[in-house]
Amino acid sequence: MFLRKLQEGGSAHSFGIHVAKMAGMPQTVIQKAQKMLKQLEKDHSSENISPTQNNDLQLSFFNLDDPLLEDIKSEILNLDINTLTPVEALMKLNNIKGMLERKK
Repeated sequence: MFLRKLQEGGSAHSFGIHVAKMAGMPQTVIQKAQKMLKQLEKDHSSENISPTQNNDLQLSFFNLDDPLLEDIKSEILNLDINTLTPVEALMKLNNIKGMLERKK
C-alpha cells in the first residue's frame, strides 16, 4: 500500500521503476527503464534534452522477433472475418490462446 500526499508541483524522486519491479514487470523492461532513467538524469543535469536523442526509447513487453508472434500475426491476417460465424471466431480465438499457453 502506497500512501502519499499530493502536492502541487514536481517531485525530485520517482519510484515508478521500483513499483513496476514489484508488480512483476519483465526484467528486460526494468533494465531498459533504468538505463533510460540514467540517460534522462544525465541529460537533465546538462539541460541538453532532445526528443530525437535516443531512437530506442520504445519499451515492449514482447520480444518482437518471437516466431510465435509471427505465427499469431499470420493466423490473424489470414482470417476472413466477414465469413466467420461467431462460434468460428471464438474457436479461432481459443486456438490463438492455446498457442500462447503452449509457449509458457
